[in-house]
Amino acid sequence: MSLFSRKKPAAQGGAAASKQSAAAPVKSDAKNSVAEVLAKGTVSIKDIIAPSFIEVDFNHLKIDDKFYRTLFVVGYPRYVSANWLYSLITFDHPLYISMYIYPSESKVVLEEMKRKIAEMEATIENDMKAGKVVDPTVQVALDDALALQAELAKGSERFFQFGLYITVPADTLEELNTISKQVDSILSSLLIISRTATLEMEEGFKSTLPIFYDKLSVWRNMDSTSLAMTFPFSTASLTRNEGIVYGINQHDGSLIIFDRYTLENANSVILGKSGGGKSFLVKLEALRLLMMDVDVIILDPENEYKKLAESVDGEFVEFSSQSPYKINPFDLTVENPEPDELQNKLLDLHSLMRVIMGELTPSQDALLDKALVMTYSLKGITQDPATFKLEPPLLEDLYKVLIGLETAEGHEMATRIEKFVSGSASGIFNQQSNFDIKNRFTVFGIRDLEENLRPVAMYIVLDYIWNTVRRTKKKRVLVVDEAWYLIKNKDSGTYLFNFAKRARKYSLGMTTITQDVEDFVATNEGKAIITNSSLQIILKMSTAAIDEITKTFYLTGGEKHFLLSAGVGEGLFFAGQSHVGFRVIASDDEKTLIE
Repeated sequence: MSLFSRKKPAAQGGAAASKQSAAAPVKSDAKNSVAEVLAKGTVSIKDIIAPSFIEVDFNHLKIDDKFYRTLFVVGYPRYVSANWLYSLITFDHPLYISMYIYPSESKVVLEEMKRKIAEMEATIENDMKAGKVVDPTVQVALDDALALQAELAKGSERFFQFGLYITVPADTLEELNTISKQVDSILSSLLIISRTATLEMEEGFKSTLPIFYDKLSVWRNMDSTSLAMTFPFSTASLTRNEGIVYGINQHDGSLIIFDRYTLENANSVILGKSGGGKSFLVKLEALRLLMMDVDVIILDPENEYKKLAESVDGEFVEFSSQSPYKINPFDLTVENPEPDELQNKLLDLHSLMRVIMGELTPSQDALLDKALVMTYSLKGITQDPATFKLEPPLLEDLYKVLIGLETAEGHEMATRIEKFVSGSASGIFNQQSNFDIKNRFTVFGIRDLEENLRPVAMYIVLDYIWNTVRRTKKKRVLVVDEAWYLIKNKDSGTYLFNFAKRARKYSLGMTTITQDVEDFVATNEGKAIITNSSLQIILKMSTAAIDEITKTFYLTGGEKHFLLSAGVGEGLFFAGQSHVGFRVIASDDEKTLIE
């Protein structure tokens, strides 16, 4: 059988003109000369598809403006797993790959094997009589031959002759040399030994055309089990017995039914350009998760999920200066607190204050730590968990402590947070918390806040959600839309990454969404969040971000072009080690609820 790439190789034959190479004579199969064509007054199909010339060198072939080099395989690894040629098939460059399989008669093979076994046994016996150490390679070969002989005799195995040839096309000779080395490196990593078809380039090229024309005849004995594992065809089905429907597999038309909680962690990341269908997919997933008894919490910077929350009797918590909802960032977990609860809260508040104040000098950071400890102490709260039931301090209490330190640095830091205590943002995060997450579908909307206040609000809401999640352990999904607001600040980006890392212990799956893909993956925190997400979905991508995405996810050339040409709601679905192209599907009722 012959396996070949999507790219059609140059045809051969016809009225191709010849060009003499300095290294080797030219061979051509052209049957009709130009004079004959002119005499007949007609042009055959071969004349139309034939290249203008074919130049045959000793280690490459040039057809028109393209260069070709053929490799053949002479050595294979002893043990292989299914689909072991996958890395060669998915190589990010067009390759012409041909496999030739010739059945052999078991009777003839058994007779030949019997002779080979006798030779190896004689070799081992002679070494033992001479007092030499038995060659381990001979012993291993003998064991394999005996096992295969038994399988052949029982009829459970058959024998074949197998040939594997690869032709590398390139636009220049330099590119041909580079790609050939890369292909050889991939084969070497698979413990496959390849050789260049030196002085047989024309025969090698013909052998990799899809016409079953084996001119090299470099074969290797192979049993049916090993041969079956050589076929590079594997299903990319992601259909499970449990989970929710994400869409249709573009490869085989099957449904992608998946449960994110079956992976190492339930985190997911959704990347795509504006208008690519990210929000629709997240809303659809949220609706279906609700039916699976999974609570959904959404951090919404643009109030996109407000109508959906109303449609499913959820709760929409809107933050603004006039909003009745308040969150105190100094809250502590009262029920079943961790041993280092207060210490962790102080670290989180350090990061929050840096988000609010900006960069701090080492002396300011030390002063802030002292002020935070004093703020809790003035309320009677210490490392003793029994004191956590006392009323927690407010941001204005920290403000007063910083003023009371009577230092220039303390006054400067107090000035930086004054806006949140007595300024325009005073009514948002300077009051005691007055609500709890009890609804199964809760959306936190922060659209009406100033642009520079959104990262602060997202940080505080995330910290509040974290305290809620730790109190009662159950399956939840937290959606952080427009995560770039947090990632662009190093402290809040680090907090988001740590949140994703710790979420698994509390049955929480975090969904991170962003349309600023290029900036997101360019940060260490963004890459860390992607790496720590077992479920990754990439929708329609812009040309500006595709190179960074290709590098981050090791996409093939075909996958890269698929993302660039994908429609709305189409993309790549990564789940653990599997990934497929997919298209989001929804029922009419679901579309009505979402849109």
